Amino acid sequence: MSWVVFAFCGPVFWAISVHLDKYLVERFFKQSDVAVMLLFTAFVGVLLLPFIWFFEPSVTAPGAGNIALIVFSGILYMSAMLLYLQALQREEASVVAPYFQAGPLFGYVLAYLVLGETLSGRQMAGGVMILVGAVTVSVRFPHSSPTGGAGEGRRFKARLAALMLACGFAMALSGLIFKVFAIKVEFWTTTFWMFVGEALFGCALLLVPSYRKQFMAMLRSNTVALLSINGTNELINLGGGLANRYALMFAPLSIVQAIGSTTTLFVFAFGVVLSLVWPRFGREDLSSRELVQKGIAAALVALGVALVTR
Repeated sequence: MSWVVFAFCGPVFWAISVHLDKYLVERFFKQSDVAVMLLFTAFVGVLLLPFIWFFEPSVTAPGAGNIALIVFSGILYMSAMLLYLQALQREEASVVAPYFQAGPLFGYVLAYLVLGETLSGRQMAGGVMILVGAVTVSVRFPHSSPTGGAGEGRRFKARLAALMLACGFAMALSGLIFKVFAIKVEFWTTTFWMFVGEALFGCALLLVPSYRKQFMAMLRSNTVALLSINGTNELINLGGGLANRYALMFAPLSIVQAIGSTTTLFVFAFGVVLSLVWPRFGREDLSSRELVQKGIAAALVALGVALVTR
């Protein structure tokens, strides 16, 4: 199976997870800190640790130093997710999403410096097209204000930029560390210790009294619904993450991250389906301008993928 299939499993699964996240936030997490949401993500990987250990008993083979680096990769990934959720808490998703395109740029520089990865002219052109398509699908044109002037959407937001650039760098560095050891050691051994790092991040969050109190209160009041829906959501998210990381073993880091940045396009596609079939769960803008804009974005992504995989 081509690495492209695994690379695209990431954004497809993550897009499904975004819609589930929206439902969960509106129903369970509206009054909670965003860090509490990460506790479920942090501990879902723990469920797989015994199975990975059973099938890969040599998980301790990399040695203490290498294990510490892989664990750090998991902590970096969770830190990036926390930065993203903090940005999303204050800004619209359409404003936050374009900043994700910084991740592949960081990934390209890091992979070039550490792994010596270089892209051909065709791959670079394809990667740029994928990024432009991902940005296009995220753009929201500002409406005019009642006084006739432009809206406030064009104002530069330094806090948002700092959060998302730090998120992009942490995500790229986490992916780089994972790729180095997945190739050097073994995919499932690297995954095992990355999950350990994510769990340690979750344990650190639980040490904060306010997070622990909110987490326990939510579990007590909505145990069955929260665990079933959020459990399904986290498994879908986990599947996307594993597929995306597996693709890293066969393709340049920046290209895989560029494909991962198309999540917004799939979020829109699933939103259209929900708006038509289950309007109660999806209220996507289906105006002709939006459809044309998203169609152009999809065409750019398709052409970019054709170039990088040719």
